[in-house]
Amino acid sequence: MARAPVYYGDYLKLDRLLSSQEPESVKAGIDAHDEMLFIIVHQAYELWFKQILHELDRIEADFGTIPVTDDAMGRVVHGLNRIHEILKLVVGQLDVLETMTPFDFLDFRDLLMPASGFQSLQFRLIETRLGLSPATRVPFDDKAIDERLSDRDRVAFRAAGDKPSLFDLLDQWLARTPFLDWGGATFRDAYRTAVEKHLARDAEMVRNDPAIPPEKRERDLKNIERAIASFSAIFSASDDNGGWRLSAPAVQAALFITLYRDKPAVQQPFRLLAALMDIDETMTLWRYRHALMVERMIGVKIGTGGSSGHAYLRTTAERHRIFGDLFRLSSFLIPRSAVPELPAQIQARMGFVISS
Repeated sequence: MARAPVYYGDYLKLDRLLSSQEPESVKAGIDAHDEMLFIIVHQAYELWFKQILHELDRIEADFGTIPVTDDAMGRVVHGLNRIHEILKLVVGQLDVLETMTPFDFLDFRDLLMPASGFQSLQFRLIETRLGLSPATRVPFDDKAIDERLSDRDRVAFRAAGDKPSLFDLLDQWLARTPFLDWGGATFRDAYRTAVEKHLARDAEMVRNDPAIPPEKRERDLKNIERAIASFSAIFSASDDNGGWRLSAPAVQAALFITLYRDKPAVQQPFRLLAALMDIDETMTLWRYRHALMVERMIGVKIGTGGSSGHAYLRTTAERHRIFGDLFRLSSFLIPRSAVPELPAQIQARMGFVISS
């Protein structure tokens, strides 16, 4: 052979990997059988987080080019789908961890203080690089997140926040979407008219339905009014974007991609948007499952890092959404029969088959 043969254990550095579990209970002379499980599950988390960050490296490089080529788009979608599968596996690991009972956890819990999963730099980097807004992030015990990190980790965390996130790259890429100018009329004008007509019809149905109690009718009508105002904001020239985090051009492009997703030119872009929603949904599920597990393990006690335990985690599940705007688009979808027909010249540009 031109090079030395590779041995399985040496290649995977198993001597180092399998000797990296050092239970605090053993050092303290305490019998805590389940601490080994606790360590291995969390080490496995960190290995998967490393892989997610590795995928994000290539995704950001591909997605940050102008234009994003077809080959790059394929890699981006593939990488996002892989991240989603990893996150599903991360959620599944909680099933293994929950074979440890609260009584088992008490055998070694106090030995872990003040260490906490909150201090996982890799998970914080994943949140930041995906695009979790600092303004949205829930303070930890009324303090900024980086105050609980080591000096070295704090530098890495802040450096990640100084770079464009995947959310930023998505906004910029969506804003460059062609096909929205139809020549004379535009997609924006046609779809705005169609949606406002559809929502007005919903309001009329609510007003005329005798089975709806007055209080609910009033509440539903106000919700429809807010939906109309929010939708109209993305077509407005004013600075008020109706609470959308994405820019108005990006929201319009995302709507276009969602509506005309069967057209060849936007099939991959639609898969990209779907993959981002899958990631956001599964991260939310993981946070919620984690909150339930913590409540099951420690009840109303504080967490090992000093947080309010499950209450803090449950709050992050509700507020640490990144791609919520993509979910919000569903409020403004209308039946296929009411979707504006694409002009012939746009149809011709969006297909694989070119005809005269």
